[in-house]
Amino acid sequence: MILHGCSRYRLSALAALLLLAGGTARAQSAVAAAAPTKYAVINVRQAIVTTAEGKQASAQLQSQFAPRQGELEGLQKQMTDLQNRLNNGARTLSDDEKARLQRQGDLLSHEFQRKQDDLNEEVTAAQGDIVDTIGRKMLDVLDRYARENGLALILDSSAQGSPVVYSGKELDVTDAIVRLYDQSYPVKEGTSETKKPAAAAAQPAQSAVPKKTIP
Repeated sequence: MILHGCSRYRLSALAALLLLAGGTARAQSAVAAAAPTKYAVINVRQAIVTTAEGKQASAQLQSQFAPRQGELEGLQKQMTDLQNRLNNGARTLSDDEKARLQRQGDLLSHEFQRKQDDLNEEVTAAQGDIVDTIGRKMLDVLDRYARENGLALILDSSAQGSPVVYSGKELDVTDAIVRLYDQSYPVKEGTSETKKPAAAAAQPAQSAVPKKTIP
């Protein structure tokens, strides 16, 4: 969605594949009589997150989920402090105190995991909506670009199982599509953009308390 390298924060592969399939079919129909056959390559995922609208959406998601991310970081700090108390008091704490701290750590760990899973799920859904919205409009942009440039085929190099193994830079139309998209769908002035991808919200810090230490 909106994320560069957002592996945990995945973009919708289905949207990318539909985008490719639909764009290819329309482009082929528009230039069926053209010879020789012309084709191009686009990185759909990169295009979506590079558009001004994609950057704006990324910033909005970052702001929306920042409080939840901060809450997770607070839980992580509590678990780190608890682990330090257990480590430093390994020889001085009573067995009852160690057991109490371990139970407390267990509750914190479960709360952290639950909230992390909930956050990941909500962010993924929000990103999917954004990708679908931008993807549908980008399909029209691809169709227009293909017709205007006599392209019979546009391949998505970012799609899962893409047949593209290598392509020269002269065939890559990603930047051109982004420029055309921004011209066709300009964002409102005064909206914020950020270089920090919203994917960060879907990657909360991992628990600092080893599960073996606090069962």
